[in-house]
Amino acid sequence: MLLCNRLWQGFLKTVSPKHFYHISGLFLPWLSVLAGLGLGVGLVWGLAFAPPDYQQGDSYRIIFIHVPAAAIAMGGYVILAAAGLIVLVWRVKTAEWVAEALAPIGAWFTLLSLVTGSLWGKPTWGTYWVWDARLTSMLILLFLYWGVIALQQAYAGSAQAGRAPALLSIVGIVNLPIIHYSVVWWNTLHQASTFSLGSQPKMPASMYLPLLVCLGGFYAFFAVLLILRTRQKILWHEAKASWVREIVQAEVQARGL
Repeated sequence: MLLCNRLWQGFLKTVSPKHFYHISGLFLPWLSVLAGLGLGVGLVWGLAFAPPDYQQGDSYRIIFIHVPAAAIAMGGYVILAAAGLIVLVWRVKTAEWVAEALAPIGAWFTLLSLVTGSLWGKPTWGTYWVWDARLTSMLILLFLYWGVIALQQAYAGSAQAGRAPALLSIVGIVNLPIIHYSVVWWNTLHQASTFSLGSQPKMPASMYLPLLVCLGGFYAFFAVLLILRTRQKILWHEAKASWVREIVQAEVQARGL
């Protein structure tokens, strides 16, 4: 019990605005390098040097953007729901600000996934859009992100600012299994997942290796965006704290202003 209490107190200290701001800042340079290398190497490798698909030709290359965007859209919503749970149960303000920072990023990646999927669908299916189970459930995910953003803005500044968006984000998590298993549960036009646990990738190494590099680069880029936006919100909400004033004064001195 004593060990659990110490671990809990350590967790609360870590997620406090001050400690989260400083700890996250340590990861930013490394994540930025990983994002630059992953995106640069993965996209050039996939778009320029990976071989064409034997059926789709070069049109399949959009997967090097589409698949990472879709993965981040879903993974980001998991983080959003987890932050919402922390807000509702433990009232951790940092989690609320993480959710505020994450929702627009997740919405943009979801939109990117839908747009690139439509561009891929035109040469593959002969149309930009069909009411396919996977496409429809991804569109619902975009609406969920937009709903969370709308609630965050509607309740901004109130004492209950984080609760309504948190509830929606938790309820919306039920859509993620539908997205993931839609190609299994229903007869859809969308192809099955390229990667799955316990089975070999459904493409040669010359195609899936650059895709994995792209995935790593996109996830690192997502992490950089999330950290930067969260740190910005922490500074905004904690503007009157002494430690924030010290950071601002140090920045001013460093720039010689």
